[in-house]
Amino acid sequence: MDEAMKRACLAVFALAAAASCLPAAAQALRDPTRPPAVLVPGGAGTRAAAPASSGPQLQSILIARQPGGRHVAVIDGETVRLGDSYRGARVARMTPNEVELVRGSERRVLKLNAPGNALPAGGIERARKD
Repeated sequence: MDEAMKRACLAVFALAAAASCLPAAAQALRDPTRPPAVLVPGGAGTRAAAPASSGPQLQSILIARQPGGRHVAVIDGETVRLGDSYRGARVARMTPNEVELVRGSERRVLKLNAPGNALPAGGIERARKD
C-alpha cells in the first residue's frame, strides 16, 4: 500500500474513533401509554393553575335509577352516602350535579364541574344520547 493510502486510512480511522467518543444524541422515546400533558397535573401544556379552593371538592356522584336507591358521592376522595356526616356536616341532598352539606344553620352546595373543577381542554365528557 502506498503512503497516501495509509495516511487516508489512518485519517478515516482517527475520525471514526473521535466520533465514537462523542455523546450519543438519540431522541428520547415517548411513552405511548402516558396520558396527554393537559390531563396530567403539573404536566407541560397545562393551563395556569386554578386558585386553590378553600373548601371541599365534589369529585363524583352516583345515584341509583330505581326510586329509594343508593345515593353516593365522593368528596375530596372520601365516599359519603346520603345522610352521612362529612367533616361535621350532614349530607342532606344529592342531585346528579350537586351535593348539599348542612352544619347547623349553615348550608353549602358542592357542584360537579364547578369553575375550580372544570375539565381541561380535551377532557372526557359524558356521551350524549340522541
